Amino acid sequence: MSKGLIGTGVIAAIALLLVATGVGSYNRLVELDEGVDNAWSQVENVYQRRADLIPNLVATVKGAKDFEQETLTQVVEARAKVGQVNFETAPDAQQLEAFEAAQSQLSSALSRLLVVVERYPELKATEAFRDLQAQIEGTENRITVERMRFNDATLAYNRTRRRFPTILLAKIMGFDDKPYFEATPGAEEPPKVEF
Repeated sequence: MSKGLIGTGVIAAIALLLVATGVGSYNRLVELDEGVDNAWSQVENVYQRRADLIPNLVATVKGAKDFEQETLTQVVEARAKVGQVNFETAPDAQQLEAFEAAQSQLSSALSRLLVVVERYPELKATEAFRDLQAQIEGTENRITVERMRFNDATLAYNRTRRRFPTILLAKIMGFDDKPYFEATPGAEEPPKVEF
């Protein structure tokens, strides 16, 4: 065989290997990107569950005589703000910050509502309120789990994206890093109960 034919074959083999590696890397990035979007959908799903429970909680609490209407108004307004922050795919860092801010306001308003309810033993004793409170607590646990799963999916995506040579393809194809959920400042502090 001639040296030119062998050289062409080696170059073709190297080119084929590079294309196969590129295709594999691209497909892996697409798979992981879809995984992040799926995990984000689950996060939105459990936050929506919480938002769906709030009207029932507010209606139950309104039944109490002389209940503090200001607290109920804050919960309703915070829920409305949460409904305005929606994304079709996993959000970028700025969008995630806006989403977290709206959810944080709702969490804070719900915490205040539950603290105020402590002053109304007849309300706490009703079966409807106890059931709703248990559902909200369960939903808060689900939110924590789904946020963790979202962060796990984001970690897998970001880790793969940053590996060489995938990072070269990722930059060319527009696969950017995904943001993580982070603890909201002050979230570590439990609400203060005052009697």
